[in-house]
Amino acid sequence: MLSKNMIDALNKQIEEEFYSANLYLAMASWCDKEGLSNSATFLFNHFEEESSHALKIFHYVNEMGGHAIVPNIKQPPVEYKSIHQVFEDTYQHEVYITAKIHELVRLAIEESDYATNNFLQWFVEEQREEEATFQEILSILKLIGSGSSNLYFIEQEIAKLSTKAQGMDAQAK
Repeated sequence: MLSKNMIDALNKQIEEEFYSANLYLAMASWCDKEGLSNSATFLFNHFEEESSHALKIFHYVNEMGGHAIVPNIKQPPVEYKSIHQVFEDTYQHEVYITAKIHELVRLAIEESDYATNNFLQWFVEEQREEEATFQEILSILKLIGSGSSNLYFIEQEIAKLSTKAQGMDAQAK
């Protein structure tokens, strides 16, 4: 059984995960509009992944006797200056989400909620992978540069990362 504090905290994380999904959906739409189809596909895939994270927590709360609440979700930004800004914002958002997951782990430990602590370890590892992925993208962007003539090369690298991520997802299943 979950404590009221844990239920409230997990419901807040559900909101964070759905916001993440909407953020990536908005970013994907912007990339689509700008003709960056590989980046759009990459971000559409992350939209689906973040939605599944929210649902994973949602089901856990209900399974553990709590009540998962469908949150109101604020609208994310819809315009970006560049693909560089998109991926810098994504990285910063993942760092933020990592901190939120760590807060949940801390709460689970404080409350001796071993089941929730165990459940959250999947998210700890997932966040490590997410930060590493977006850090790799930022390194690639830095290497390629920011000129508009470099967008082709950026798109090629994002396509490679999408293919790599899909292969890793298939292995995990």
